[in-house]
Amino acid sequence: MDLWGLTTSVLLGCVLLLIFLSQWSQRLKKGKLPPGPTPLPFLGNILQLDFKNMIASFSQLADKYGPIYTLYFGSKRIVVLYGYKIMKEPLIDQGDGFNGQCPVLLFCLGIVFSNGESWKQMRRFSLMTLRNFGMGKRSTEERVQEEAQCLVEEFRKTKGWFSFLSSWGWVVQLPIQRLI
Repeated sequence: MDLWGLTTSVLLGCVLLLIFLSQWSQRLKKGKLPPGPTPLPFLGNILQLDFKNMIASFSQLADKYGPIYTLYFGSKRIVVLYGYKIMKEPLIDQGDGFNGQCPVLLFCLGIVFSNGESWKQMRRFSLMTLRNFGMGKRSTEERVQEEAQCLVEEFRKTKGWFSFLSSWGWVVQLPIQRLI
């Protein structure tokens, strides 16, 4: 009886695994997607990327699969456009078709990544608030331009390499603290 229960459990596990793998492989074949590395179930292509040097990772994948390729972050499918010429057509020449698309809800929040009516309201509120703090007056404008010049110099020092996570302090916090 014990052997029968073990055999049934193993057989049931194998059947469930086969069903899962067949669903996963059919999901990958669905639609006309650009080529890309084969993702792992639940993880996607996360293990194939070097998060310390994402530009090099994307460049290597572009060399292997071409300037347009598909990646999976977990179960989220992402089509990557690598290079200026490839990005120009969909984002600039046909930008209206991509307007309003925000794949990650967190990035849609705030002033920078919002668009449409919410962007207009946030812009109006921000300008009104900044004017109340003295924006538009000569002294504040000079200080903002001075901070912008410092940021440009810091960007030049990095020689094209920039990591938002490691540079958070001097990119955002320090200029705001100096102005306020």
